[in-house]
Amino acid sequence: MKKFIRVALVASLGLSMQAANADEAAIRQSITKSMPSVKIESVKPSEVKGLYEVIVGSSILYVSEDGKYLLQGRLIDVDAHKDLTEEKLGGTRKLAIEKVGQDNMIIFKPKIAKYKVSVFTDIDCGYCRKLHSEIDQYLAEGITIQYLFFPRAGKGSDSYNKAVSVWCAKDRNAALTAAKKDQKIEAKTCDNPVDEHMQLGADFDVKGTPMIVTEKGNIYPGYLPAKQLVELLESEKATK
Repeated sequence: MKKFIRVALVASLGLSMQAANADEAAIRQSITKSMPSVKIESVKPSEVKGLYEVIVGSSILYVSEDGKYLLQGRLIDVDAHKDLTEEKLGGTRKLAIEKVGQDNMIIFKPKIAKYKVSVFTDIDCGYCRKLHSEIDQYLAEGITIQYLFFPRAGKGSDSYNKAVSVWCAKDRNAALTAAKKDQKIEAKTCDNPVDEHMQLGADFDVKGTPMIVTEKGNIYPGYLPAKQLVELLESEKATK
């Protein structure tokens, strides 16, 4: 009898896996057909029966198991008062930033590093300049600042050209500081990651700058003083 039950369970599990694989294949086929330029990172069942979670770049979509219906929005656990989508988006943002790599960012490092944040910045943005004018305060708190460019005026704008010139400067950190002080820097062009930064910012749905992204992938739009940022980072560390 026990042997029969084990066989039945294995058979049931096998059928479930086949069904899941079939659903994933249908979803991939449907999305690829309707949106051929989209790169699907993963497809897996969501917390809601019959609804699959599809990761596309740094975004999460929800698709019916037959691939016919697509939802874009937040999945909320009502009883737990928890945004399940935001929790998972943190992980996708973290991986996306790691994929860019530190060699493709301008980094200000403290002597003793305790925390690390990535900041989408616009050279001509007032609050971006305020944040950078206090860079020593962030460093004193042990916060590593990784800058990514997000010129809000778009490609080809004055802010965009400044970002490229900063990246192409011999001393990028010094050039960024000078540019944020509205000092004239030498116009230069070279291979640069500015477009990649901007695309990532668009994927993260950056609405304004600065936008701070923590090591866990959580986002804080706008300027935050060093002390306040440390409190948030400490709180984040304490959260599982």
